[in-house]
Amino acid sequence: MTPCWQQVPATTSKTEAAMIATALDRIPMPPVARLLGWRVADARPQDGWIRIVFEEDFCNPAGFIQGGMLSSMLDDTMGPAVFIMTEGRLFTTTITMTVNFLAPAKPGPITGEATVTQLGKTIAFVEGRLTAADGTLLATASSSIRLVEAARALR
Repeated sequence: MTPCWQQVPATTSKTEAAMIATALDRIPMPPVARLLGWRVADARPQDGWIRIVFEEDFCNPAGFIQGGMLSSMLDDTMGPAVFIMTEGRLFTTTITMTVNFLAPAKPGPITGEATVTQLGKTIAFVEGRLTAADGTLLATASSSIRLVEAARALR
């Protein structure tokens, strides 16, 4: 199977770039990730940490990215953090997610970062954050996530 997840090189210097290999490379990119302009920028699977870059511009009438889209970005950052940490063995379904909107999000690249704070047998706890290209913290989230065997969850 050809990987469908887009990855951005993690730049180690101005002239050198490396690709991040994760369990995400083994599954097709879902439509929601394509809609959000999702791509891996960096990852440390052993730490349960991932950085995702989003490129979408679903704005509200005021010209800012709609809050539901920001919530989707956070959800689509936190779940993959668990997936890569478990080397693709566990898929996630969100039980609860608390989002704090801190600043209006303008169209342009938005970076999501997530860290698995606790990985249990059936539940994981994950924290996420979104930042604008200028470093402005846009939103934070915490989530409790049900763990499901990926072999049973993925079609």
